[in-house]
Amino acid sequence: MSNIEKEYLTVVNWQFKHFKERAEKGISQLTEEELHWKPNEESNNIAILIKHLSGNMHSRWVGFLTTDGEKTYRDRDSEFVDDTESKEWLMQFWEEGWELLFQTIQALKPEDLHKTVTLRQEPLSVIQAIQTEIAHISYHLGQILYIGKQIKDKEWDILSIPKNGLSKKTIKSNLLYKGR
Repeated sequence: MSNIEKEYLTVVNWQFKHFKERAEKGISQLTEEELHWKPNEESNNIAILIKHLSGNMHSRWVGFLTTDGEKTYRDRDSEFVDDTESKEWLMQFWEEGWELLFQTIQALKPEDLHKTVTLRQEPLSVIQAIQTEIAHISYHLGQILYIGKQIKDKEWDILSIPKNGLSKKTIKSNLLYKGR
């Protein structure tokens, strides 16, 4: 077995940490009321996106190698109902989901990447399942940040490279990733 599997797990772990950090920096800029704002009735608000991502992680990462990623206890439809949960509750549910994800990723061994798991009774390679989660989280992370920026407008603290070039924080973050 080559080192590519170890490298992949290192990169995946870093990528998930980056997603979590970026989302939390955006969410921290918003009030509880702003988490529940949405531009129209058909749109999701940030609270719904937090519930959905957290519900997904609570399902996918429990028994990742041994059980179907879509658990029978998950009520996916309820994740898209805004019950005006408190910011504290949302962030606790969020944190629990991420904890499950990180525990699972960190417990994976390089040889596990060659195994097959199931999602909604469909077989997937472990790499496919991880990549599906990366795509899913990044998709909704973009929505969270876009909505936050719409709410805050000019008060929004930019979390990526500013229009006028690299920030010191971005340069440091990139150097830390490359230096692992």
